[in-house]
Amino acid sequence: MNAGSRIPLWIIALLAAICLGVLAWTTFGFVVPFKHETGQAVLDVYFAGYDELTVGRMQRLLGENEIANNLLRAMYAGPELIFPALLTALLLLVLMRLRPSGSYFNRPIRPSLVKLVYALPFIYGLADYGENISSLVAFGDSAWTDQAADLLPWMTPLKFASLAICLIVIARFALVRAMHREQSER
Repeated sequence: MNAGSRIPLWIIALLAAICLGVLAWTTFGFVVPFKHETGQAVLDVYFAGYDELTVGRMQRLLGENEIANNLLRAMYAGPELIFPALLTALLLLVLMRLRPSGSYFNRPIRPSLVKLVYALPFIYGLADYGENISSLVAFGDSAWTDQAADLLPWMTPLKFASLAICLIVIARFALVRAMHREQSER
């Protein structure tokens, strides 16, 4: 019996439901009120990324609007403090349940590649926490504000790219597993 097969599906479903609940908390508790207060979206939802000018505009906006500043800080102290860890755990458990193995272009997948696959959720988690920390520093009063503001436009695309890669890998292994199950039933 493999370690991944011992992970009950109900645990993964429960963790997915908790992730959706925290995402709803973030969205309806902070992102929507921030948009209502300022007319702008928080930078965390810019899927395609943004540039230094956008960060500068957000810095000015938060300096002028105390309610928006408090909303953003509360978002990072609340749901954004736990969401990256929850999603990282969910992605890792799904990968463990799928037990990445098999072949790729008719060659067996090397153990080192399987270890890299298991590292993907952690890359996402680190990128998400890095973005959150960069945001807090860039939009605060710190000696590192300028450096964090320069780093921030790179962190959001890195977060979404690592998440997308992780989801693509999960989809690939899920499809391969489903195809093998279908072939063994014949």
